[in-house]
Amino acid sequence: MTADPTTPDLGPQARTLARLAEGVSDARLADPTPCPDLAVRNLLGHLTGLAVAFRDAARKELGATTDTSPEAAVPDIGPGWREELPKVLGELAEAWRDPAAWTGMTRAGGIDLPGEVAGAVVADELVIHGWDLARATGQEYDPDPAALQAAYDLLEASAEEADRDAGMFGPVVAVPADAPLLDRAVGLSGRDPRWTPLAR
Repeated sequence: MTADPTTPDLGPQARTLARLAEGVSDARLADPTPCPDLAVRNLLGHLTGLAVAFRDAARKELGATTDTSPEAAVPDIGPGWREELPKVLGELAEAWRDPAAWTGMTRAGGIDLPGEVAGAVVADELVIHGWDLARATGQEYDPDPAALQAAYDLLEASAEEADRDAGMFGPVVAVPADAPLLDRAVGLSGRDPRWTPLAR
């Protein structure tokens, strides 16, 4: 299936995330991440769950996977996560290559939203959580430029909304205007681009 040229192909970013996950050793699963209260294993569990939810949202297959709030329980990995995560990331990317995924209404995390907004949200999730995972596990990170731009645009628009603290993102962390786009996106997501894990 060929992606609509007006929407980002999530495949490159999904593959980047899969490579990062492959580089996580079992010894790092309990390490902290930039996500409050989430260890690496919880972040990986969250990524697996969101990939399934947004895959089904793209397909408009609404049900348990799209109705459950991500805050309903602390996510965790299962015994087969090393095979499952890259598989569902590939399915996610393929589902969003269908132009119909970006149209009409859908649902994710129990929230009804337009397809184009859901697509931007999943691009943001893949980019920012990719940074979370890379930073937590000491890996180099070079997100896909199209996905990064989509994430930045969504985050910038969100930052302009009132009552930001009650939204899906935390309070903005100030980042210099001439900082790299990834650092600016990370700051808009409520994270400090200078974050490093605690000394092991």
